[in-house]
Amino acid sequence: MEPILALETMKEGHDGSGLGLTLKDLGGEFAKLKKYPVLSGICSRDGKKLLDDYMKRAGFRLKHEWTPKIAPKKGVVARDHYFARAYDYPASCANLPMKAKEDLLMNTRLALRCLGEKDESIFAFSFYPDVITLKEVGDPLEVAEFFGLDRDRISAKIVLAQGRQNTNYAIYLYACHPFFIQGFCSMTNGENTAFVPIREYLSGRGFPGYMGYNSDSEVFTHILHYTVRQLGYPLHYYKDVITPLKAAEIDRRPDAGAVRLMKQSLRSLCIDGPNMVIGFTPDGTCFMVQDSKKLRPGVVGGAKGKYALMSEECGVDRAIPERERAKDIFPMKYDMVIVSPDAQEVRVWNQQQG
Repeated sequence: MEPILALETMKEGHDGSGLGLTLKDLGGEFAKLKKYPVLSGICSRDGKKLLDDYMKRAGFRLKHEWTPKIAPKKGVVARDHYFARAYDYPASCANLPMKAKEDLLMNTRLALRCLGEKDESIFAFSFYPDVITLKEVGDPLEVAEFFGLDRDRISAKIVLAQGRQNTNYAIYLYACHPFFIQGFCSMTNGENTAFVPIREYLSGRGFPGYMGYNSDSEVFTHILHYTVRQLGYPLHYYKDVITPLKAAEIDRRPDAGAVRLMKQSLRSLCIDGPNMVIGFTPDGTCFMVQDSKKLRPGVVGGAKGKYALMSEECGVDRAIPERERAKDIFPMKYDMVIVSPDAQEVRVWNQQQG
């Protein structure tokens, strides 16, 4: 509930149209299930039968199911089934390398999405080990209480929470932040005016996961995935991909040759803000990055073991009131704040200095 209560203090900054939560490094009843992939979503009664039949045919065996303890709220229209299900891999896939398993999980999630998207009988948000995603339309605090998160013992070390639905398109659960693909997750405050060329570039990569795009912010997650997983670049190069430096600035970098080639070959992935992006990678590294216009607020504060990455300082105050405020970080247009796994260290990587 901590980040949701922080969202409540930032209420002037969101429109109360939805709540999206992605939880990573799970505790509670999922603490001993970390090696099993967790399918998160919503389904109708008919969709539940479709889902069960599909997973059985695919060879996935249900290990554990969590369903929220629903507390009815006037502002939230309840659907039939909300779930987070841990599965054992099909026997034929048990010894595959992790990359192959990730592809299997993603393709399974996409198949379930395709099965249920037309009549909204199935929403499949994420399917990955040690990750749960919850989404619903309504005021964030009301949605959290609707899910019973103030009474449930479910917990996670990393929580991404966004307090609004889609800005530029119709309200739709697949358009609700955060967005997730194969261990990479992000959410955005801002507007991506370069959405169409980025979408076309990603859609042309031949990778089945680059699809949907019900929100102009989903491409930020896919650029992150493409940069780090598909191309194998270190995380900080994500900043160079989305906000390339000018030629004179690149010349001053010790890795100028690589940065120059990156700018030339990945120019289509350059964003045009204003945007502030918060996300995490499969190893539990968290980050905050601004676009080059720096027209959206962002602050990182906390202490070793616990950091909050928020749109506004009042949110950090609510989540971590006992901290040295003088050490709060307000990343500017050249900065990328990187919080190491388990929140043991926070660093600011400056794009100009490399």
